[in-house]
Amino acid sequence: MRKPADFFVELGEDRANPVSFKAVQLKQEIITRLTRDGRATIAELSQYTHTSIPKVNEIITELIQRELVVDHGKIVNGVGRKPNIFGLNPQWGYFLSVETTRAHINLAIVSFDEQIVHATKDIPFVLENSPKAFEELCNLISAYMVSHDFLQDRLLGLSVTITGRVNHLTGNSHSFFNFDNISLKEALVKRFALPAHIENDTRAMAYGEYAKGVAQQEKNVLFFNLDEGIGMGIIINGHLYSGKSGFAGEFGHIPLLDNDIICHCGKKGCLETEASGFAIVQQVRQELRQGTSSIITQIVDDIDDIRLAHVVEAALRDDMLCIERISTAGEKIGHGIAMLLNIFNPDLVVLGGKIALCKSAIMLPILSSVHKYTLNLVNTDTKFETSQLKENAGLLGGALLLRNELLQLA
Repeated sequence: MRKPADFFVELGEDRANPVSFKAVQLKQEIITRLTRDGRATIAELSQYTHTSIPKVNEIITELIQRELVVDHGKIVNGVGRKPNIFGLNPQWGYFLSVETTRAHINLAIVSFDEQIVHATKDIPFVLENSPKAFEELCNLISAYMVSHDFLQDRLLGLSVTITGRVNHLTGNSHSFFNFDNISLKEALVKRFALPAHIENDTRAMAYGEYAKGVAQQEKNVLFFNLDEGIGMGIIINGHLYSGKSGFAGEFGHIPLLDNDIICHCGKKGCLETEASGFAIVQQVRQELRQGTSSIITQIVDDIDDIRLAHVVEAALRDDMLCIERISTAGEKIGHGIAMLLNIFNPDLVVLGGKIALCKSAIMLPILSSVHKYTLNLVNTDTKFETSQLKENAGLLGGALLLRNELLQLA
């Protein structure tokens, strides 16, 4: 029996053959439709692909033989002759999705039909641009793979999302793991002998939300990752926008503030210096040292051990100090978002990341600033939502981007 991963190899070979190219396109279109709608009949697939029923039936038969598609039997409703209905086989193959943050990693197994079947989160890990950190990351990935035996012949590829500047086309991470004169993607392929996809963490979150979350019905979306840093993912006409070199979306480094705080990028006045999760934590620590009372001291014994998650927890428990710091950050973030609304005029803005979990504490000050600084017509055009997928957005988005790359879907 051929392995599922061989399907993509053969697909690539057929794509290079002019005689087989149309058949490859038809397979891609059928898989896309089944991915989007779950199940479909031969007639529905024929109408969707503008292809004859015999030809669609031929492709479906081939995909069933490859175990990629399953026949779910006859439709039970309606009158007359009942057609068979087909769908993707969720156990045909899996993607391993790795989300790398500055303090931990999250790992998930995602089925070909876009379901997270297993996840392990918040594994301690210190992100550094060093061979030692890369080796530790690979060891954590290997251990996770070994602990799931069913992946042995069914693993289709590896997706790694990481903070910082990432060019998914070249596979380079310019902020981390940029050594040995090879791209991060090449290093992972060499290490695991699997197809790999590299993407910026926020862009992966944006795509996850667009494909499976709150943004599914929209085509032009701005996604803001409000976490330790501040990032942005851009969806334009249904496509993830990365920029020429993969650097698009550095929202946190808009020089919006009049201060002398040196950002970690080396510049002054960046939005992140006062409105990021890192900045909020520093502000909370400073006020606690000055004697301000807060329930956060009941959550964490040592002020130096306070993390963004603790601030969010305290805010959700109506702690005034944490709510005020988050609200002040929200006003500044909203000012920046207002500038972008005037430029992009999007259908939807989605707030994600840990700070977005604070709900009204962050949403209301953002909306207040947006109303203050945007053109009225632009303001009324755009909806605001919080992430539906929450902590799963990046894991799912990274896996789907890898799948798209293997299928060469737009």
